[in-house]
Amino acid sequence: MAALPHRYPMLLVDRVEQLVPDVSITAIKAVTINEQFFQGHFPGRPIMPGVLIVEALAQAAGVLAVESLGLAGTGKLVYFMSIDGVKFRKPVEPGVLLRLEVSFLQKRSRVCKFAGRALIDGELAAECEFTAMIADPPAAA
Repeated sequence: MAALPHRYPMLLVDRVEQLVPDVSITAIKAVTINEQFFQGHFPGRPIMPGVLIVEALAQAAGVLAVESLGLAGTGKLVYFMSIDGVKFRKPVEPGVLLRLEVSFLQKRSRVCKFAGRALIDGELAAECEFTAMIADPPAAA
């Protein structure tokens, strides 16, 4: 939580299992039936929305970037810029531990490119590449 500004209900990384600075991160999202989105997606057949799977990968990437670039405590945020080649391979249902694996493809001081995979019991649920930028938070209105 120290590396991400997100909080409930948008905090989608529950635990970091491994972080290799400048290389990769492995994190976990425990998917539970209490998640607000399951009320409407879909009644009788709860499935985690794909955009939230990608968001969980992006949050894991945010932790990797903050730790690798020494940004902890600076107030800098990691913002999505683009998402490429997203593929959903398996539905993510309540009761699973979603393993989030993210690695750097390219790392610069202000823009980073990542490859991400979400897995359930070793089986690929989703994969994508995405780009994010490091920037100051928006000014308070």
